[in-house]
Amino acid sequence: MKTAKDKHVVMAADFAGYPLQQAVKEYLQNNGWTVEDLTPVKDEIPMFHRVGFMLGAKIAEKEYEKGLLFCGTGMGIHLAAAKVPHVHAAVCESVRAAKRCATGNKCNVMAMGALWIAPNLGFAMADAFLQGEFCEGYEDWEGFYEWHEIGYQEIDNFDYEAFKASGFKIVDEPRVEMAPWPKDLPY
Repeated sequence: MKTAKDKHVVMAADFAGYPLQQAVKEYLQNNGWTVEDLTPVKDEIPMFHRVGFMLGAKIAEKEYEKGLLFCGTGMGIHLAAAKVPHVHAAVCESVRAAKRCATGNKCNVMAMGALWIAPNLGFAMADAFLQGEFCEGYEDWEGFYEWHEIGYQEIDNFDYEAFKASGFKIVDEPRVEMAPWPKDLPY
């Protein structure tokens, strides 16, 4: 698998996200990243949801650890990617959200909206997401890792039919206690 630690990332955009994606791609490449661009030619880009499926497949097939998506709002393309098994996608509009989706929610795909995100903000968001590791910054918060790992696993292995059959309840719900929110936690 090509990892963010080794500076490898996959990215794709629809027509609306293409200009921001190209700017972020150039920025990352200038900073030593190897980027696989699934949509390098604007006139050949499929519809937004198909782009999300394409990138999601690269994550699901374990070719890449992390991916970046771009569309007008980030929302449509993220919805499509999230339909692919094992894809945990987030739409982010700030550096803090970008970092948190990686460090707190273990997201492996981040989507940005080119209608809202200027290139310099996109660069900082890409850095925050790609450099963020699960639970980084939360090491002193007792129970944080265990609690969030339960959530990640339940989302990753969610079976709607089993959930429905159980009366829309999680059966044998694992539980972990988290310590109170640390006073000095910045996010």
